[in-house]
Amino acid sequence: MRRNPVAVVGAAETTELGVIPNVSQIQLHADAALNAIADAGLKLSDIDGFATAVETPQQIAHYLGITPTWVDGTSVGGCSFMLHVRHAAAAIEAGLCKTVLITHAESGKSNIGRTPRMIGPDSLNGQFELPYGVSTPASTFPIPVLRYMKTHGITHEQIAMVAVVQREWAAKNPRATMKTPITVEDVLNSRMIAYPFRILQCCLVTDGGGALILTSADRARDFPKRPVYILGTGESVETPMVSQMQTFDSSRAFRVAGPLAFREAGISHKDVDHLMIYDAFAHLPLYGLGDLGFMPHEETGQFIADGNTRPGGKLPLNTNGGGLSYMHSGMYGMYALQESVRQMRGIAPAQVPGAKISVCHGVGGMFAASGTIIFTNER
Repeated sequence: MRRNPVAVVGAAETTELGVIPNVSQIQLHADAALNAIADAGLKLSDIDGFATAVETPQQIAHYLGITPTWVDGTSVGGCSFMLHVRHAAAAIEAGLCKTVLITHAESGKSNIGRTPRMIGPDSLNGQFELPYGVSTPASTFPIPVLRYMKTHGITHEQIAMVAVVQREWAAKNPRATMKTPITVEDVLNSRMIAYPFRILQCCLVTDGGGALILTSADRARDFPKRPVYILGTGESVETPMVSQMQTFDSSRAFRVAGPLAFREAGISHKDVDHLMIYDAFAHLPLYGLGDLGFMPHEETGQFIADGNTRPGGKLPLNTNGGGLSYMHSGMYGMYALQESVRQMRGIAPAQVPGAKISVCHGVGGMFAASGTIIFTNER
């Protein structure tokens, strides 16, 4: 493994998660930021680097009253925050800033002060997909998923098992939105949304946010909480139109971002103790396991069905309950990062004993973008 020059020294989510009808989206940003700053034992005036997505950096920085010397407004969907971590680490190493705050917040359920999302009629999606009814994630993701199932021999029961296992992890998490156990039969008998997805295979819709604070590893020893070091990073994009993916049974952005992070970290798959794969819909962990190189795609469904990713399994996956059961305000990547940090700190509600390396992998749009961050608690 390489020496780790940058660390996470502050991490927190909003005070509340779920349905928060009395707090606007910009206030959720502030709540998450202040919680992370308190976690790190810092003051707002200590922050000289800032990154966020959807909301502009200038709006949130102004609201918080900070004056950064480095900013990043990269917004490529739910994995934007993985890219922010990568960019912030590079900026710190380059000496552009010393202490970076990354925030995310969405009033995804209550829509209080939420930035409107729309597909412009003159965009590529607006011209070539929207007229044919391909608009929301639920109507877009089924296109590659059906090809994935046919090509790799994945069954409906195996995809349903992803949701079942996520709920098992969520039952261990007091902050999770959905904790009641479910079965494969429950999933397959739940309301159809867009074939092959039923409602229990689709992400939650919630309110909330989170924030991270990064600084150099040399400074990290002076902070009150256990530092979590950034071991490897990767990012890529493919296409804003799901119809134009290079192949429906694999994600090119995944295949670039993941291996980049593994090579930079200098680790192999057997070194991974804990794994987070963005699960806005139940198929994404299957794509992630295959495209990150853990196993051939043909084996991913059975690997999960056999219990390898559930509590006590050999590859703990989405241990907070994921976007299917923990929470999903619209851009889930921040919550996956938060769980990786908790696991590396040794404070997660469903802690993986002795975990030293966590891989956190995200998706943006309908396979349009990807970011991978590998964390460790060893330097």
